[in-house]
Amino acid sequence: MKKFKIIDFWISVLLIIIFLVLSIRNGDFTFIVGYIVVGYWQVTSMIVHALNHWFTKKGGVRRSYHWITFISLLTMPLGSYLILFFMAPVMAVYYTYLCYDEVYVQMQQRPISLLK
Repeated sequence: MKKFKIIDFWISVLLIIIFLVLSIRNGDFTFIVGYIVVGYWQVTSMIVHALNHWFTKKGGVRRSYHWITFISLLTMPLGSYLILFFMAPVMAVYYTYLCYDEVYVQMQQRPISLLK
């Protein structure tokens, strides 16, 4: 799990940076390709997390994020494209932060610190 999470985090970071730089450099619609590529990667990652029950405990941040994303994807055919167009970059960066927190903060805690 830890190896997957580290790879997942760094691929998200690299994809976001690459498409941000390409979009600025090209000055065209490269960012739309970036939306699709980063979105597919992160949705695939969320599916892997959900199927393996990694960090998806009831009431957890990741589980809430999964539901928000699922509802967003379901409402797209109803015309929420414009909202999602502006929210997608924020969601992508937040998802990457979520992965960072799980790998480099939560997984590094000593077991005694997890007791509450």
